[in-house]
Amino acid sequence: MKLYLVRHTTPDVAPGICYGQTDLDVAASFHDEFARLHPKLSHLQQPLVFSSPLQRCYKLAQATAEHLNLGEIKQDHRLLELHFGDWEMQPWNDIPRGVIDVWAEEHVQKAPPSGESFHALHLRAKSFLDELTASGAEHAVVFTHAGVIRALVAEALNLPLMHAFRLQVDYASVTQIIIEDEITRIGFVNL
Repeated sequence: MKLYLVRHTTPDVAPGICYGQTDLDVAASFHDEFARLHPKLSHLQQPLVFSSPLQRCYKLAQATAEHLNLGEIKQDHRLLELHFGDWEMQPWNDIPRGVIDVWAEEHVQKAPPSGESFHALHLRAKSFLDELTASGAEHAVVFTHAGVIRALVAEALNLPLMHAFRLQVDYASVTQIIIEDEITRIGFVNL
């Protein structure tokens, strides 16, 4: 199976705001970002298509599916971004630095207040990947978030989750994971 992980385009949110599962719309740059993205996927024929239910992913999935005639989009909550809990939509500068530092040092196991840990995100993303792999699909395109992409790349490479945030995942980028004969490898990251 070739799995194409697509990060959503730039969200409509002010710089410096903490957001994760907040359902943000896309920024005005959506059409330009989409125009640069769709050639990266135009070679695909009849892939399975999945999306996070958040509109910044689903709008991109809809535009891509329509433009490339990809077919039905299946929404899956396991593809949601990390839930930042009480920090959602708060300026990062308003969250006490010491609190952020403690979380950052232990973000794999520690969750923001009323949020989720990166380990929890990884478990739900892995559940999605395991189910998709078992389906026998040849190609799949997944419109999701940077946290999910990092978790799945870490899973594919057997990287400690603590190091997943070293991966650069730009808006409207594509990352490919290839799974063949129970061997997993990375085709490319952040294309």
